[in-house]
Amino acid sequence: MRSGISNVDSVLFGEKGLTDADRCCAEFRSGRPVLIAAGSETTLAMPVEGLTRDRFAAFARLSAPHFPQLAITLRRARALGLDVTEPVVLKLATDIDANAVLSLVADIKVGRGLEFSAAGAGDIAGIDLAKLALGLPAVLTSPAPAAIATRSDSPIVSVEASAVARFRRDAVRALKISAEADLPLHGGVNARFVVFSDGVGGGSAAVIIGKPDLSRPVLVRLHSACLTGDVFGSRRCDCGDQLRLSLAQLDDAGGGIILYLDQEGRGLGLANKIRAYKLQDAGLDTVDANTTLGFNDDERDYAVAARMLELLGCMRVLLLTNNPAKVDGLVESGIEIFGRRPLVTPVHADNRRYLTAKAMRAGHRLDHLVEALTDEDC
Repeated sequence: MRSGISNVDSVLFGEKGLTDADRCCAEFRSGRPVLIAAGSETTLAMPVEGLTRDRFAAFARLSAPHFPQLAITLRRARALGLDVTEPVVLKLATDIDANAVLSLVADIKVGRGLEFSAAGAGDIAGIDLAKLALGLPAVLTSPAPAAIATRSDSPIVSVEASAVARFRRDAVRALKISAEADLPLHGGVNARFVVFSDGVGGGSAAVIIGKPDLSRPVLVRLHSACLTGDVFGSRRCDCGDQLRLSLAQLDDAGGGIILYLDQEGRGLGLANKIRAYKLQDAGLDTVDANTTLGFNDDERDYAVAARMLELLGCMRVLLLTNNPAKVDGLVESGIEIFGRRPLVTPVHADNRRYLTAKAMRAGHRLDHLVEALTDEDC
């Protein structure tokens, strides 16, 4: 199996494991297959994101003499009615087409019997790569034909399964400040934008309001990017309301920090977030929509937020959030939490079901929602 970028200067190209996994993510974003080595086995894997008839046929030819199988997450397997405790590989009929494969990955109901087996380490690493590439969390896989797996000049990018497992941690370690500037905001708020790069294409920003005193606990908001709510004012969620309220509260407090995190759709990515919205239109709540697509309810990792705070010199925090998971995530990463302040945003007909699911199923502390529902019952 190829070693990726062996025999090159790590000062120029970074740590090999991170680079190999990053290259495989880039291949997945382009819809191309990769080789994943796990022990003595090598798996050929390709994302289902953007799958077409021609791409499926080409992958089947590449996999010969094997026929592709479909690796899916535990969440997706359970959504399909399988009584399992781990990710699985679905056996595909040789006459299946690309649309039927996508149905197995994303539809609420699938009208066919399913044969499956436990997923191997290469299959699971392929699913993780698909998530890292912000695609649907499923991959076509097959044992890599010997003619491909043993070629030293193979055009297919390769990676060790262990490097995929380390990818997020290594990306956090690679985080650095790449740019910063002062910007005046609406309402007379003065802010300094500090942009971070993780070295693999992701980017988040710290919005520093006023001049917070870093020698004391700083009021901080962790805010996951939400294009629909933050930019276009979608009433389906409370994200835009939370962002604007956070800005106002930090300004009133004399300063603080908003970490604007590149974690659209609770870490699913924009395309999967919109897919989840479509499933919600079909009757699912926000939790079941995410898990039906094969994701966890919340795919976010707050280690990146902790690293951003560390680089800013802010290690003691008063957190502005309704989500206890954010508190836990920062504590686990070494940030001292001196308290939590809630964000009380409007409850209305368009966001009531979403907020109810967050409160009742995802553990968010939304006392104002509970009070509103109690008042209606009375």
